[in-house]
Amino acid sequence: MKIQNLVLIFIFFSIIGCSSDDDSPEEVVTRDVEEVKVENMEQIRTFLETHYYELEENSQNSNFQNIVFKEIGENDTDKQPVMDSEFLKSKTVTQRETDYTLYYLQIREGAESQRKPTFADSVLVTYKGFTITEKQVFDNSPNPVWFDLINNIVGFSEVMDEFRGSTGIDPDQQNSDGTVVFNDDFGMGSVFIPSGLAYFASPPSGSGITPYEPIVFNIQLYKSLESDHDGDGVPTWMEDVNENRRVNDDDTDENNVPNFVDTDDDGDGIPTRDEIEFDSNDNLVLPDSNGNGVPDYLDPTFPTQN
Repeated sequence: MKIQNLVLIFIFFSIIGCSSDDDSPEEVVTRDVEEVKVENMEQIRTFLETHYYELEENSQNSNFQNIVFKEIGENDTDKQPVMDSEFLKSKTVTQRETDYTLYYLQIREGAESQRKPTFADSVLVTYKGFTITEKQVFDNSPNPVWFDLINNIVGFSEVMDEFRGSTGIDPDQQNSDGTVVFNDDFGMGSVFIPSGLAYFASPPSGSGITPYEPIVFNIQLYKSLESDHDGDGVPTWMEDVNENRRVNDDDTDENNVPNFVDTDDDGDGIPTRDEIEFDSNDNLVLPDSNGNGVPDYLDPTFPTQN
């Protein structure tokens, strides 16, 4: 089960009058978002204060070290809680008008020469996802896979721009299964995701994640590519007109097709690609021919009006 296919699905159960209680699925009570947020942050902070981490070799893929979290015992006086690690960082992420603190462990940022992906790009990663309460693995890919970040949970997408990829493939190494080995300078870390930035009340069926449960992902980033989902020349991240770091709610011409998959963003009959330009260095230029502060490709009044 890959996280790109794990989407939020609200399931409504109809109870037939003659059905017994034993045959009816357990109904999840909808809880207050702020209440769950406070509870989740306490769970995450408790985990960070009571666990330390170690790096273990991965027999399945030498390029993917396992980040293993272990609870600090009475005799672990030399172990440092994750909360006190110099590699632990945090950022604020807003989802549905609620601000969340997203903690992440940045063991290594990645190669300085490599780009940081945006929230709307494609990334080549290995990862492991597990629950914070039981540390039960619900998803795992020990070999690199490509993910489209706009189709992932918010907490995963929002942490990726804190990492960089690798400088490339090591030509002198190859895994036993024929897969490539990346140079040992890729980004590596973990992210601790409150349920409001994950699945909230509706985790995927059979995943082992309980409603309102925070989750953790160990991540390694090897490469990223700037996405242009509709091929109109405007990168998907730039289609976020309202600057809320989401692209599904930006629809300039209100035709029920978001800009990031609309080849004529302003609906003026002129393709977006014909209303943008590129300079000699292939950098995107957004002309504003009538000087009204709105780029031509988002301005339905151009060129019909001056």
